[in-house]
Amino acid sequence: MDRKKLESILKGFSRVRLLVVGDIMMDRSILGRVSRISPEAPVPVVVVEKEDFSLGGAGNVAHNIRSLGGKVSLCGVLGGDENGQKILQRLVEEEIQTQGIFLERGRQTTVKTRIIAHHPHHQQLVRVDRETTDHLKAITFRNLSKFLREKIEDFDGVVLSDYGKGLLTGKLIRTIVQRAKKAQKLIMVDPKLKNFFSYKGATVITPNTMEASEASRIPLINASSVDRMGKKLLKRLKCDALVITQGEKGMTIFEPHQEPYAVPTVAREVYDVTGAGDTVIGTMALALGTGASVKVKDAASLANYAAGIVVGKVGTAIATLEELRRVIKESP
Repeated sequence: MDRKKLESILKGFSRVRLLVVGDIMMDRSILGRVSRISPEAPVPVVVVEKEDFSLGGAGNVAHNIRSLGGKVSLCGVLGGDENGQKILQRLVEEEIQTQGIFLERGRQTTVKTRIIAHHPHHQQLVRVDRETTDHLKAITFRNLSKFLREKIEDFDGVVLSDYGKGLLTGKLIRTIVQRAKKAQKLIMVDPKLKNFFSYKGATVITPNTMEASEASRIPLINASSVDRMGKKLLKRLKCDALVITQGEKGMTIFEPHQEPYAVPTVAREVYDVTGAGDTVIGTMALALGTGASVKVKDAASLANYAAGIVVGKVGTAIATLEELRRVIKESP
């Protein structure tokens, strides 16, 4: 990869304006030490030492875009509860625009709580989820659709971050894709299986191996099965590029009339893959948003470096522009 080229793409990040639409959630982590086994049941007793939260789901995608220097607006729904307020406050602190966020009374804000014992090493003991996955109330849906109709024009691209929590229905996805295409905007998708083929016509779709395998009905046996999945899905989805992310194996890019292109991983140490997919799509959207001369391969290389930074951190993490610059400089 041409290092100079990647560095010049980074320079354009601050000019890019992106709209992230999707399921916003809170990732809470409770860190503690295991003091003993409970006398009530054969489970560890965790003495809490630290508790904090980070932006999760579409919120994490927006946070990554912001920390890499891009301008970002988030569109989605939060419950009218205390956790929703906490997320809103954090978004404002991080300079993420919130005009597209709608509060719905009676809806629970999605919260994933991970209880982690950190002696002698980090081990997740249990995850507790709170969520409402029903479709939005009619009034919420109308307000959100109106925001999207009026605002898509203002951005360089739209990122759809689908976590299957009820916001992105097939109908809403198709509406967004059509409107964004008409306005000649970039459309990036991190898909969920349920709506997989509603994303037809998007610019770049980034499923992981498992999602690609289930959507294409091709079992994952070896590298050539990934190639078969990619080619089949690219044809059906009619997107400009399909990127299958493969965890520690990096990613493979599929584009029409081109051979599959593998981008090997650059992570030195993998501690935690939570949120790495959010980093990949956020970085790629920024890179492609800088201009038409940027190829998907370059965007994927940058995303790969950014993901390498994130998996070296514990919990839902983000990569900063400085970290990304440094990693590219130091790369062989």
